[in-house]
Amino acid sequence: MSDALNALAAHLAEKHPEAVLGTELAFGELNVTVALSHIVAFVEFLKTDPACKFSSLVDITAVDHPERADRFDVIYHFLSMYTNARIRLKVAVGEEEMVPSIHEIHPSANWFEREVFDMFGILFSGHPDLRRILTDYGFRGHPLRKDFPTTGYTEVRYDEAQKRVVYEPVKLVQEYRQFDFMSPWEGAKYILPGDEKKA
Repeated sequence: MSDALNALAAHLAEKHPEAVLGTELAFGELNVTVALSHIVAFVEFLKTDPACKFSSLVDITAVDHPERADRFDVIYHFLSMYTNARIRLKVAVGEEEMVPSIHEIHPSANWFEREVFDMFGILFSGHPDLRRILTDYGFRGHPLRKDFPTTGYTEVRYDEAQKRVVYEPVKLVQEYRQFDFMSPWEGAKYILPGDEKKA
C-alpha cells in the first residue's frame, strides 16, 4: 500500500506542483499540504483524475494553533472507492483569511463547512448558506478555539416561573482552581512506591 501511496504523492506533485507544498505517509494514509489559493482546483483534480478518483468527501475539520501566524489548519478527508485509498489534505489559514468553499465539487461540504465555521469561526467564501449548525442562534464565540473558556459565556436553563428557556451569564460557584493531577494520592501522608513526583 505504501508503494501505491508514494506513487500517488509523486503523481500529485508532478501534476500540481503549484498546489502541493509537501507530502507525508502516516497511518496508511497520504497527507498532502496544499496551498490555500489552489485548494478548489486541487480537490476537483482529485475527484476527476483517473489515477485518483477521490469521489467521497468523508469530513472537513480544523485544528487551532493560536501561537502561529496562520492560526488554523483546515483538514479535508477523502476516500477513493475505486482504488481503496484515503487522502488527507491540510491547508494553513490565517485568522482573517477566507477558505474557498468546495460545495460545488462535493455537495456534502455544505454542512461540513458550516460546522467548521460554527466551531472555529473560519469563513468559507462562496458558501451558499454559511450559518451556525451546532450551536444556538445568538451563541457567542467558537467552542473549539483554544482560547474559548471551558465554562462558555452563557448557560441555558428552563425557568419554571417564566415557563421558558432563559439564557444567563455563567456564574462560577467557586473560585477557579488549578489542580495537580500528577499523583492520585495528592494530600496523602504516604506515597506508594513508583508514584513519586518527578521534579
